[in-house]
Amino acid sequence: MPTISIKRDLLFKALGKTYSDDEFQDLCFKFGLELDEVTTEKLILVKEKGLDQNIEASDEIIYKIDIPANRYDLLCLEGLTLGLLIFLNKVDIPHFMAILPDTGVQKITMTSECLRVRGHIVAAILRDVIFTKDSYNSFIDLQDKLHQNIGRKRSLVSIGTHDLDTIQGPFLYDAKPPTDICFKPLNQDREYTGDGIMDLYANHAQLKQYLHIIQDSPVFPIVQDSNGIILSLPPIINGNHSKITLSTKNVFIECTATDLTKARVVLDTIVCAFSQYCKTKYTVETVEVVYPNKQIFRYPDLKYRTEEIDCDKAINYIGIKQTAEEVTNLLSRMSLKTCVKENNKLCVKVPPTRHDVMHACDIYEDIAIAYGYNKIQKTIPNIFTIAEECPLNKLSDQLRMELAYAGFTEALTFSLCSREDIADKLGHKLENIPAVHISNPKTLEFQVARTTLLPGLLKTLAANKKMPLPQKLFEISDIVLKDSTMDVGAINNRHLCAVYCNKSDGFEIIHGLLDRVLQVLEIPWSLDENPNGYYLRAIDNPTFFPRRCAEILCYDKVIGKMGVLHPDVIGKFDLNAPCSVLEINIETFL
Repeated sequence: MPTISIKRDLLFKALGKTYSDDEFQDLCFKFGLELDEVTTEKLILVKEKGLDQNIEASDEIIYKIDIPANRYDLLCLEGLTLGLLIFLNKVDIPHFMAILPDTGVQKITMTSECLRVRGHIVAAILRDVIFTKDSYNSFIDLQDKLHQNIGRKRSLVSIGTHDLDTIQGPFLYDAKPPTDICFKPLNQDREYTGDGIMDLYANHAQLKQYLHIIQDSPVFPIVQDSNGIILSLPPIINGNHSKITLSTKNVFIECTATDLTKARVVLDTIVCAFSQYCKTKYTVETVEVVYPNKQIFRYPDLKYRTEEIDCDKAINYIGIKQTAEEVTNLLSRMSLKTCVKENNKLCVKVPPTRHDVMHACDIYEDIAIAYGYNKIQKTIPNIFTIAEECPLNKLSDQLRMELAYAGFTEALTFSLCSREDIADKLGHKLENIPAVHISNPKTLEFQVARTTLLPGLLKTLAANKKMPLPQKLFEISDIVLKDSTMDVGAINNRHLCAVYCNKSDGFEIIHGLLDRVLQVLEIPWSLDENPNGYYLRAIDNPTFFPRRCAEILCYDKVIGKMGVLHPDVIGKFDLNAPCSVLEINIETFL
């Protein structure tokens, strides 16, 4: 859930009313938001930046407000205040329009080279804008919020904003080798090549996190005007020539993307929020985009769409009693203009600011928010049901008790681990393990979902080497395995894993634990490989000491393995005492 920081006095001025902190918190709750913190710029710098308390900074009150992740229209002061004013019935719902200019539409031509790196671009123009210092800062801040949120740190969408009066259309969206690019980045005093840009921002606190997006690409995307002036090198930085300032009157906005739908959402969000500063309010000038296949599109379209819902169905879902006209008023407070049709049907007009409304359920939610969750009467469900614990969880809890009775201590380890933990350290090759990999891991410790509980327990032992021996640990949790037959491509299995660590390996302790677990499950030991019982079968496994490892078979299928860990495995996990291990799949016993 993103958090925005808004100056309190500026917010109250826009709302036309002064609230106490408690009153504003109550208003936020009614609107479906949360006032997270009341602070100041100085406190933010001290707390978040770690700066000295004597730093010169403003003591102006700042509200930190939590915004739902899908409400992109509320990520700036302009969108938030408009939404609240409509909610309070102080202003009418505006109608946003995409218009064609009288003197000819601006055009962006896209080359086929762009398809190799960032295959989409959308654009728009805000005419006759009047910026103040606060609205300018809000304009810049909204771009950063969208980059981090829906833009996924500029990997899906990146935004470029330019002073239209400093450049000349038509524009070209192209991609060139880094050595062929030469332009002056924002706030720099000389020109750099594409490779030079990468070197320049390699240690930049903010921009270095975006370099990897195009760094290994043979071509870098650029946007340039008819005079050959490069406006931006997306998704890294804009050019200094066309930078916007407080005196900028006409703003050219371009969004390059790998996802066209998200690019359109981003563009609609920006222009709808800041078109209120245009001379003709809530109007946006369209830009024509010519794709390499000669297809022509105009952005933004700012289309309104209609959804039809059943009023009776909606209020029954929520559990309230309202007439169709009252529900219409509730939806209008949420910026959804609504009219009543025959048979209590409601025709809801969804504006281009509300990209979060994708289903009738989203409209039901807005009705509930506008009505007030605290006003919904609590009722007892009219369906009689008997609660029952999930069989797998019930079995897990029962086995936890038995292992605790046996003197083992339960551990709870991370579901993610490194690739080395499930492969190299256990003596296996990674390509032979059906592991689910994390596409963008934050650390080397969390690269894959665990395929066995063993690494987590061994790391726990390594972190507690000062504890007296013997150490007896167990865990009953899920592992994750690739499975092409599942709709998500993976499956969870509930495993039981126990580790015994002492001066001697204690294989008999682990064997006895297995016998006890299967005894309480009423599964008999089988000497003649009877499929109705369980038995052991010797195997060779690089994780275990040679000739000290066995598969556990039950119901005529392998349910796990047990044995003494190989010295190499013990050493790789930084342990200095022998260990015996048991790991079985307990879902077999359901």
